[in-house]
Amino acid sequence: MKSISGIPASYGIAIGPAFIFDRTEIIIETYSIKDPKAELSRFEDAQEQTSQQLDVAYQVTKEDCGEEAAEIFNAQKLMLNDPELISTVRTRVEKELINIESVLYESAESYAQQLEVIDDEYLSARALDIRDVSSRCLRNLLGLIDSPSANLKTPSIIVAQDLTPSDTVLLDKDFVLGFCTVEGGSTSHTAILARGLGIPAVVGAGTEVEQITNGDELVIDGDAGIIVINPDQGQVKEFSKRQKKFKKIQAEAEAITHQPAITTDGHQVEVVANIGNVEGVQVALDAGAEGVGLLRSEFLYLERSSLPTEEEQYQKYKTIADAFGDKPVILRTLDVGGDKDIPYIDMPPEANPFLGVRAIRLCLSRPELFKPQLRAALRAGFGNNLKLMFPMVATVDDVLKTRAVLEECRDELKKEGYDVADQMDIGIMIEIPSAAIMADQLSEVVDFFSIGTNDLSQYTLAADRTNAHVAQIASGFQPSVFRLIKLVIDAAHSNGKWVGLCGEMAGELLAIPILLGLGLDEFSMNPPAIPFAKQLIRSISFEHAQQVAQTALNLKSDTEIREYIQKMVPEVNLG
Repeated sequence: MKSISGIPASYGIAIGPAFIFDRTEIIIETYSIKDPKAELSRFEDAQEQTSQQLDVAYQVTKEDCGEEAAEIFNAQKLMLNDPELISTVRTRVEKELINIESVLYESAESYAQQLEVIDDEYLSARALDIRDVSSRCLRNLLGLIDSPSANLKTPSIIVAQDLTPSDTVLLDKDFVLGFCTVEGGSTSHTAILARGLGIPAVVGAGTEVEQITNGDELVIDGDAGIIVINPDQGQVKEFSKRQKKFKKIQAEAEAITHQPAITTDGHQVEVVANIGNVEGVQVALDAGAEGVGLLRSEFLYLERSSLPTEEEQYQKYKTIADAFGDKPVILRTLDVGGDKDIPYIDMPPEANPFLGVRAIRLCLSRPELFKPQLRAALRAGFGNNLKLMFPMVATVDDVLKTRAVLEECRDELKKEGYDVADQMDIGIMIEIPSAAIMADQLSEVVDFFSIGTNDLSQYTLAADRTNAHVAQIASGFQPSVFRLIKLVIDAAHSNGKWVGLCGEMAGELLAIPILLGLGLDEFSMNPPAIPFAKQLIRSISFEHAQQVAQTALNLKSDTEIREYIQKMVPEVNLG
């Protein structure tokens, strides 16, 4: 028996035999060619074949996990047809007279390595995507059709170095009990897909995972991030008991997920959803969402070759707002730059794009980009409970400038005869430490705050959460992050404003009691987490949560806080 610790990626417990997911290594030979035209024709054929395979992956993912998760494969198609990559490949084949496999591999790997050195989880995931799609194309070029899962005939736990998004969704779900990987992070595409599929998962568990062999009995604890190799009978019995408990809790939570989140002593909070497109609306409503705490507007800008028109945006925003009726829908304005690039928007290279012209800074500098979105939102907000939220606000001046542009748009629309929302609530993302520190002054010029803990924790601790060397430092469970959250909530409440949180922590069961006790008014999370979050909030008292939060603020580390919550709020344990 051996126990390995990794990163919890998807709730639940899995018990079963190991299946080693090991692709045949692609061996790339470099050789000279005489007919570059024929070589490039082979490349075009492989691109088409790869594109068709990605379409299949898209449809499977859409059916199993929803439209938003499926967009991963549309993004991969864009990478496959990236003009810069194609130009590089063509130029090298024609000038150097080298075979296409060698050129494609070197070009794609170079691009992936450039992304990996940037400390950002989104770009790290994109590096994996690039390798995934280029590997698929290379296999098509080489005529390799072997599938590592072809011999998966019995329900098993998948063990891998890493699993690409396409690996994950194309596995036969009837035979997948869970998975564990050497590499990966909790916010990788693969982890997101695992949660969407309801597959228990532990990722980033390190090289000890490589000791597992085919047929070893495994236990995967997706809550604690633990892998047990060849457990004894007592352990199997204990984990089986916890597995049954988890399934019971899940069924109970889903049965009453449409009830409000009210603590045992009568304190009510809102539990809402993060969504990224129109298709996510029904998923959120089915999960019991009481509104939308984060509508990512980027879905209208990505995977196209030109800016969406004002009318296109208006129709999409109105459709979503209408679907939620009188429930709130918070639209975050365009949040691109840094880790999210849009090819048709001219964004000059920057030495450090994550601290550069991105999000609200980009929008304020580009009225032709910003104003159509604001106009669309003002029109869609007429007769609906649509709110606006601006990302990456650092100063009071950012808000004043933004509000001035908004009022300019409102005046223009009225003169043009449009019906517009006269009393639309305006909020900002708190994801930069300066905004948290200045929350008292910022709360005087906005109607609400929404805390983005993903960025706030990284900016506060100057550490990338996906970097294994600093992951513990960068955790949102660090006392410094919770203290900033308390500062923001107290400042907002003193001015009669409310505070939400739309980062990953909003749906983390260990974090919910602390956030509740600090006075957070709204929890916004991915829809699958909603039933569990509501169930937890209904099972504890606000008074107890306040006591727990106060103690947690005075603990010294991420580990101390996690252990304290597990001890003081046993309801966080799903199994």
